Amino acid sequence: MLNKNSWMLPEGIEALLPSDAARLETMRGELLGLFQSWGYQYVIPPMVEFLDTLLTGTGSELELQTFNLTDQISGKALGVRADMTPQVARMASHHIYKDAPVRLCYLGSVLQARGAKIEKSRSPIQVGAELYGSQHIKSDVEVIRLMLEMLAIAGLQNVHLDLGHVAIFRGLTNAAGLTEEQEAELFDVLQRKATDEVEALLVSYSLGGAWHKAFYQLLSLNGDVSVLEAAKTDLAVGGSDVLNAIDELQEVASLLQKIYPALPLYFDLAELRCYQYQTGVVFAAFVPGFGSEVARGGRYDSLAGQHGNSLPATGFSADIKVLSRLSSLDVDIVNEVVLAPAIDDADLHDFIRTQRASGKIVVQELPNDLQKPEHTLSIVKVNGQWQVVGE
Repeated sequence: MLNKNSWMLPEGIEALLPSDAARLETMRGELLGLFQSWGYQYVIPPMVEFLDTLLTGTGSELELQTFNLTDQISGKALGVRADMTPQVARMASHHIYKDAPVRLCYLGSVLQARGAKIEKSRSPIQVGAELYGSQHIKSDVEVIRLMLEMLAIAGLQNVHLDLGHVAIFRGLTNAAGLTEEQEAELFDVLQRKATDEVEALLVSYSLGGAWHKAFYQLLSLNGDVSVLEAAKTDLAVGGSDVLNAIDELQEVASLLQKIYPALPLYFDLAELRCYQYQTGVVFAAFVPGFGSEVARGGRYDSLAGQHGNSLPATGFSADIKVLSRLSSLDVDIVNEVVLAPAIDDADLHDFIRTQRASGKIVVQELPNDLQKPEHTLSIVKVNGQWQVVGE
């Protein structure tokens, strides 16, 4: 006997019914068309790879998200992709990169062991774009602009952009002489905005008062573009690496404000998404009423180098299922259905084939159907010729 719960899916794994699937597929075509119009070439990374290759250079966060299995042919450990960005970096490094910058885009399912904190989904459909071969700040601006255009095409409104820079925190920890273990501890408490724990750690590290002030100030250095000027004073103890990173953020802000003067920009110098493999400007897009970012990205100049070739890179990604669900667009997913009779006739089959080739949806009745399929038009014979007529 079939268990009544046997149809249930694992937690965080979803199926898309026809209306949701049609809406998502419409958006998929529009987004890939957008990327192509910007010169980004479409690639399809493999769903499964050898685990050591899949996780090269990515850090522990992605390792915890990756499902493991054993290849019955080679006996080696395999991993199911939880993030396509490292895969695309490997493809660019080994198979595609030339002297000129390379622009790649992708769209496909990933599987995550734990899932997102807000969405709880473990089966996102990841869409993204990556630009390889340029360290210029304008390449960061290009991918941010493309992300914003993607969100506009997807019908998301009132987008806010959150910006930060990994080199600010990393420069401070290096200048302060913190060990890797201390850096990881401090990073964790900063991400949790745990003020008391930050102070306790700084005391335990026996750092001077200037370092206490600088790290503590990271928690409050958030807001509009004016915080960047304040950061130059408050974080000056970090030296040139920190000040150069702040300059880069100011340049990004200036370029974006010229193109999108109404775009709200927010800076949080202690927010460090994907810190373990990103190296420069990081960014995320938010919309009102949704408790997590709808898209995010940043610079990761070291990741491709883990696969053999040093290759600067910047890019972004999003879950197209989230974009589709939040979209304000009215996507027409109901098309006219033409009903053909259950007649085995060569001329009728030719006529049906012609109608389908022209883009019409044609459903042919089956013998002994108790109920006709839902339809708006019918194929009937008029004066010896098959024709489409209204009901």
